[in-house]
Amino acid sequence: MEAEEGVFNEIYPVWTYSYLVLLFPVFLATDFLRYKPVILMQGLSLIVTWFMLLYAKGLLATQFLEFFYGLVTATEIAYYSYIYSVVDLNLYQKVTSYCRSAALVGYTVGSVCGQILVSVVGWSLFILNVVSLTSVSVAFAVAWFLPMPQKSLFFHHHHSNAQVSKETKVVDCKNGTVIQDDPALKRVPGWEDVESKVPLNIEDHPEEQQEQKVDIGKVIKELWQDFLQCYSSRPLLCWSVWWALSTCGYLQVVNYIQGLWEKVLPSQSFEIYNGGVEAASTSLGAVAVFGAGHIKTSWATWGEIALAMFSLFIAAAVYVMDTVHNIWVCYTSYVLFRIVYMLLITIATFQIATNLSVERYALVFGVNTFIALALQTLLTLIVVDARGLGLDIFKQFMIYAGYFAVISVIFLISGTFSIIINYRRKQRRRNNTTENGV
Repeated sequence: MEAEEGVFNEIYPVWTYSYLVLLFPVFLATDFLRYKPVILMQGLSLIVTWFMLLYAKGLLATQFLEFFYGLVTATEIAYYSYIYSVVDLNLYQKVTSYCRSAALVGYTVGSVCGQILVSVVGWSLFILNVVSLTSVSVAFAVAWFLPMPQKSLFFHHHHSNAQVSKETKVVDCKNGTVIQDDPALKRVPGWEDVESKVPLNIEDHPEEQQEQKVDIGKVIKELWQDFLQCYSSRPLLCWSVWWALSTCGYLQVVNYIQGLWEKVLPSQSFEIYNGGVEAASTSLGAVAVFGAGHIKTSWATWGEIALAMFSLFIAAAVYVMDTVHNIWVCYTSYVLFRIVYMLLITIATFQIATNLSVERYALVFGVNTFIALALQTLLTLIVVDARGLGLDIFKQFMIYAGYFAVISVIFLISGTFSIIINYRRKQRRRNNTTENGV
């Protein structure tokens, strides 16, 4: 029992801290080194992670394992950035679809195969990890044969006369107006979301090209100016706040759900179906995401109320996981939890990105993700870490349920206030129209 508490309170938090600390430096290194070296570093980190997972013994060694896994997640930016640096602009949408589909299929197939190999074939978890180590080693070897990009977003930016003369349209975040010829915005970097990467291999004539070394101080200043302008839009701010808050809670639940399941019913006394549950939640979540594109409603009016209601549902699902100590109830609640989150995060993504240019899309989603990770780090330090409260897994999930309930209350109040304001505004317009008509 004490060993299990040590895993929850002293080992798992290292990943969160490492991810937060490494994220921004890795982002800069990714652009400066032009992606491929960081992809290779990610592959090497995966090999080290799985090797240590197989053979590491003791608290300190396992904490180093979590550090390397934090490096793996922080360097995911290199993979996504690389893909968009070597394809043409007209393939952007198709590549986005391929990336999302590949990630989804890989996660689902891996979960299903793992469950079958454990439940039907009778393989041990050690053998499964050997298979995973082999898989990431092959991926590392393949990465060496990837072509080296010649451009990056701002450290190695190629500039041509043809591109200068070409008219560029940028959408203003605040009022949706179009700004012409804004070259400063072309250099705005972002670091997290798949769709936020700008294709960088547009063909130019070599004689017309000139690499631009962008000053990092100037880039950060431009980022700050864009940040202030984008987040001055109330709808964008609203959806972004929900994005950051909910993603923080989601990551905590997903990171520690295996520990909760182990507490509810130890794997030594029960044939576990964790892999099947993960596969089911991912697949059903994908169906919900597809359905989100066909939902017709006035999100401008009812969006905050919808976020409040669905956040309350998520809070209830987490509460049921925590209090009903039945593994099948836990499994079902977890599947519902992930479906609702995937549905809402898709809607939030669409609502935020509707009136953003590609560059500002990168900025906004990068900031939202970084804030979510910072909040997760704070929550981990207070609730999970042995240097904080160091709560057991059941108390942790009770706090996560309360966390989502607080999110629900915040958006219920905000949404109700917005509806009242909109109603009064429309009422005044009607009165003015009536008076003018008289």
